[in-house]
Order: sequence, then structure tokens, then C-alpha cells
Amino acid sequence: MFDDPLKTFVTVVELKKFSHSAEGLFLSNPGVRSQIESLEQELDTKFFNSSSTHLELTQEGEIYYKYAKQIINLQDRAKEEIKNLSNMVSGSLKVGGSYTIGEYILPFAVTEFAVHYPGVEIETSIANTEEIIQAVRNNQLDIALVEGEVNHTDIRIHSIMEDELILVVPNQHPLAKLPIATSEHLQNQVWILRESGSGTRAFSDKLIKEWGINVRKSYIFGSGQAVKQAVTAGLGIALVSRWIVRKELNAKELKSLRIKGKRLTRSFYLIEPKEHETSEVMEAFTEQILGHELITSWRKLTRKGLDF
Repeated sequence: MFDDPLKTFVTVVELKKFSHSAEGLFLSNPGVRSQIESLEQELDTKFFNSSSTHLELTQEGEIYYKYAKQIINLQDRAKEEIKNLSNMVSGSLKVGGSYTIGEYILPFAVTEFAVHYPGVEIETSIANTEEIIQAVRNNQLDIALVEGEVNHTDIRIHSIMEDELILVVPNQHPLAKLPIATSEHLQNQVWILRESGSGTRAFSDKLIKEWGINVRKSYIFGSGQAVKQAVTAGLGIALVSRWIVRKELNAKELKSLRIKGKRLTRSFYLIEPKEHETSEVMEAFTEQILGHELITSWRKLTRKGLDF
């Protein structure tokens, strides 16, 4: 039997009928009326106009309804805070990210995690994919987010989302006038590449080899940010994650080119040591990354090329 006169009163007011309220609260009609009457007797007042053909609040009833709602909301908030307190996760977490994820996605993930788990101390490290993988293997990092292939049997791997790589060229570049590029258009160009060990570099090298592209000259930069700036300045062309250039594309500071018959994608991964004991903090972070709606938002943004 439901025995909370305050919530019974609020339900009656909002449903405007004793019978509907009784059904919703799994009470008899007399049971609902009895709870309302007990409140009225306690305050020596009437909540409803007895002369009305339908439920109509008196002035006293309107005042009581306003404060009853506030009390119920405060009760719910108190219960939620107590529940969160009993389930509080605390400790420390060392999280790594390869450059693309570390600079453009990891901050969102850490911020979201900190909101739900304020008791956790978080330290982040950003490096290229191979360096982050080795740090995980050496137990220098608890968990990491990387792009590129991970081929180590001592690492547990979870695919978290798809990343699209696109060809970007300076606005003044001859290729910028093309609606779509072929592999022939990419011959004898100046390329801006990431350093060895980068997931983006490995992807670029693989495609350049598969397409039989002759690279006239290349310049190597140690971060996606530097590659982007070099392309914008007119130094050459580059294959990059759409994540790192979405603002520049929206601002028309550089041009992206579709490649005929190709949509270039790769996976982003969450990785952790396979033999390392999983802590409660690690489990909470993994659960957020793999199951949170933020991943859905990232996927939509990646497909559409939109900015936050």
C-alpha cells in the first residue's frame, strides 16, 4: 500500500481525479480520500472546493501544492546524493591519448568523467600512438585512447568509434579547384606527414604505398596541430583526421578533397594492460567510454564533420 500523503496529494492535483490517482498509486478510492483528509485535518483547511463539479484547488490548496512539489523534489535530490555518496568512486587514474584523440577528444572524456566522479585524481599523457602503447605495456599508464593498429597480445583492445581521414590542401593549391581527386592527381606532390610511430603516419604511408603515389618531397611534423598549420600556410598537402581540421574547414581556411572511390576510415581504440589488475576507477572510466551517449555524439560529429 502506498502511504505518502504528500505524494498522494500532488498526484490527485496533477491527475485531477481521485479515481485516476487511486489507480496510479495502487490504492483504493477511499484510501486516497483518507490520506487527503488527514492532511486537511492536520492543517485545519480544505484543499478542494466541494461545490465544484470537478477538482478545483482552493487558495490554501494551491499554496500547499507549490510547497509539496518543492519538498518532494528535495527528497528526491537528497536520496540521489546519498546514493551517489554510497557509490562514490575515488582514487587516481593515469590516462594516455595519442595526439589526435589526446588533443581533440580526451579532454571531453575527462571532463565528463570528472563530473560524475569528482573524487578521482586524473593525470593525462599525450604522445604518438606507439609511445602510448608502450607506456600501457610498461604499466606507466592505466588506460589509453589511441588511433591506428594495435598488434600486441598483452593489451586488451576495445574499438570505440570510427574516425574519417580526409585529404586537405591549401586554398591556393591547384588541387583546391578540383571537385574530386584521383590517385593520379596526387602524384609528385609535396606531402606534410607526421613522425614515425604516429597512427596517422602509418595510415598515410600505407595508402601512399597502396596507391603507388610518388612523393616529390615531404616535411615531417610532430603533431597534428603542426601538420594543419603547415597545410594552411601553403607548404603542402596532408592526410589528416577530420577531427583536427573541422574548425578550419568551417572557417574555409583550407580545402578538403574527396578521393574518387575512396572513403578513408580507421578505428579509435581504448586499450589497457591485459594482465594488470583492473581497479574500480578503471572500470568506471571504461564503462563511460564504451557505454556513454557521448560516444554516439562523437560518431555523429565524425560522420558529418561538424564542430561542437
